[in-house]
Amino acid sequence: MALAYGVAAGLGPAAGMYGAIAVGFCASIFGGTPARIAYSTAAMTVAMMIVLTQHAENLSEAFTIVMLAGVIQIALGLLRVGRLINYTPYSMIAGFTSGIGLLIIIIQTLPFLGADPARGGLLGVVRAWPEAVVGLNWHAVIVGAACLAICVFWPRRLGRYVPGPLVALIVGTAMAALLLHDAPTIGKPPEGLPPLYLPNFAPDLLLSALQPALTLALISSVNSLVASLVADSLTRTRHKPNRELFGQGIANVSAGLLGALPGAGGPSGTTVNVRAGGTTPVSGITCAAVLLALVLGLGWVAEPIPVAALSGILIKVGWDIIDWRLITRIRHVQREYLLVMLLTLVITVFVDLITAIAIGLIVAGFARARAREQRELGQVISVPLLDREFLRENADADDADEFQARVGLVDLRGEFSFASANELAWMIGADIREHEVTIFDFSNTVHMDDSAALIIERLVDAAAAARTECIVLNLSGSVEQTLRSLNVFRRVPAERFVSDLGSARELAQKLLAARA
Repeated sequence: MALAYGVAAGLGPAAGMYGAIAVGFCASIFGGTPARIAYSTAAMTVAMMIVLTQHAENLSEAFTIVMLAGVIQIALGLLRVGRLINYTPYSMIAGFTSGIGLLIIIIQTLPFLGADPARGGLLGVVRAWPEAVVGLNWHAVIVGAACLAICVFWPRRLGRYVPGPLVALIVGTAMAALLLHDAPTIGKPPEGLPPLYLPNFAPDLLLSALQPALTLALISSVNSLVASLVADSLTRTRHKPNRELFGQGIANVSAGLLGALPGAGGPSGTTVNVRAGGTTPVSGITCAAVLLALVLGLGWVAEPIPVAALSGILIKVGWDIIDWRLITRIRHVQREYLLVMLLTLVITVFVDLITAIAIGLIVAGFARARAREQRELGQVISVPLLDREFLRENADADDADEFQARVGLVDLRGEFSFASANELAWMIGADIREHEVTIFDFSNTVHMDDSAALIIERLVDAAAAARTECIVLNLSGSVEQTLRSLNVFRRVPAERFVSDLGSARELAQKLLAARA
């Protein structure tokens, strides 16, 4: 997989190997999940491809972005915000990973057909399809199809001992070496230690590098923490998220210095490791050591590998990382979160990962706010209190209006925030104007943020404008502290604050008598 990702990113197989070595070793030493295996993942490969489209002529700038991403992850770990990454909505992650899967499949069609890679991103690949079909290399297609079939149909029970992609790589290489000689191969990768890339501290570069570096850092952090959760579920342990980010940041800084692919924790590699009995960092260190031996002395092993074989393997990888679990249930997904997923997927495929993450987070925030608004408004009870039932006066009078309700009750239950603040004002404001007295009941109010508190002030002002008297019932705790600190009830006299419904009834009777 390291070879495949290096070729797919456009940096060559050696960059994939160096990335797996640096990321795997440093993440195992400094990370916070003992059983987790880190390497250059599919998402990081696609993100690096996009970075290279802008900095292909100056690799020093590209790897400066990688190092800056690692520094951002180190800072996130030191600031102890590791758990906050877990709050990224699943719908956005599903759209993002599915978009990456589609990108990998589309991009790998050209080497699968035996054609040269195309410039210009996704549109460049699509424009190159007609020429690739006309000049079809059947040897490459047969090798790629054979490798893809092995990856698809390799028995899962055998995969515990021999991974399907490894078998596909061996079979595809043997086919090209013995029969299908026209299938393009990787060629001999460079051996020995890689050259060092020192960071470029030019101010204009650092400013332009911040956005793609943030994207790399976010993708790496989310992938790593997801892999850590997988390790936790398999080993019944608990990872340290802040240390995980710190260790992954060091790993990506090392990858940038070595001119290698950045990486992250990999859920699939972690699963294979745990099932094979690996529960300590020794697993990741050993994996990196074996890859280092390949680079230092056994690079000739990679030389005859067909590019189409790697494409067949990557097409299966792209198919697998599409979130079919959510897509097959798409009819049952809430409309707001379906929009988040589809929007993130489309932008990932047709624009870029940076824009997809930014817009996905924004739209997901709106979706969460709307869901919270509906939940909060569903807990508000605004009802008229019939005089015959509540006030118990003139209950037997023949001329009494049995439907008269001069007092209204607003029962605010649960939590209230900015999400429901404005709608709360419109919903309750009309009810207040219909009564002579309104009781605001805070008996069951758990929390109220500043936005909701200021809406209560607006309701009190609206009551004063409509000459509706206000009574505040059972105001206490943190809710009282918030409302008092903002001076929300400056228009309400101190005697209008009561602690039980009986006191509220007596006060309402006095206020109504004074208005008569």
